[in-house]
Amino acid sequence: MLVTYLNCQPEIEPSATIAMERILIVDDDVDLYQLVTQFLEPEGFQVEAAHDGPKGLERAVSGDYSLIVLDLMLPDMGGLEVLRNLRLKSNVPVLILTARGEDIDRIVGLEIGADDYLPKPFNPRELLARIRAILRRTREAATRGPDDKLKVGDVELDPGTRKVQRAGEKVELTAVEFNLLEQLLRSAGRVVERENLAQEVLGRKLSALDRSLDVHVSNLRKKLGDRSDGEERIQTIRGVGYIYPLAEKSAN
Repeated sequence: MLVTYLNCQPEIEPSATIAMERILIVDDDVDLYQLVTQFLEPEGFQVEAAHDGPKGLERAVSGDYSLIVLDLMLPDMGGLEVLRNLRLKSNVPVLILTARGEDIDRIVGLEIGADDYLPKPFNPRELLARIRAILRRTREAATRGPDDKLKVGDVELDPGTRKVQRAGEKVELTAVEFNLLEQLLRSAGRVVERENLAQEVLGRKLSALDRSLDVHVSNLRKKLGDRSDGEERIQTIRGVGYIYPLAEKSAN
């Protein structure tokens, strides 16, 4: 089975190499970890491992990692429980690994704060592409200058500090949720196509059955709540995408 995960050698692309980003692999498959390490290290990553849930959570919270690759099937503490506890203490990006067919666990993982997912068995180039996409968005956000704040109604987003407030109260968002809201606010009053949102927020195209973006939108709606007129802040335009309306309906 392992050869179906990693069946090719890494292609070195110096211009795309990310220097010494620390990645934590939380997976009880030691052989898989070793093979993933062999693939990622030539690409400029420092890869470390934890092979059960409690140790994975401890290291993820205490270590200065750029990204966590988290398997859902772990001994002693399942990956979803690890993720729930991690999100209470850290917003470090998380890429979850799921077995094919675990659609419910996949969606739950996104709902409780995973940035993206990758089904097993996977192509190592796809793993590398997902990691690079997540880290690229993280670096771009960290180096962004002090842009003007975005405000639509009672929601205010500060790109420089990456803070969001609703009616003056702080709203805790994951990195993906923040990026999603920023894209919608910048296009407030206009429909944003689903494919464009996926490319900007997830860094990839969506497959026909991929619900990742929809789950992130759903999470964002829950955290922001409805507007004072009872309407959703993020509205679905069926078959096209999403819109963040500019104005609330009159109370009269």
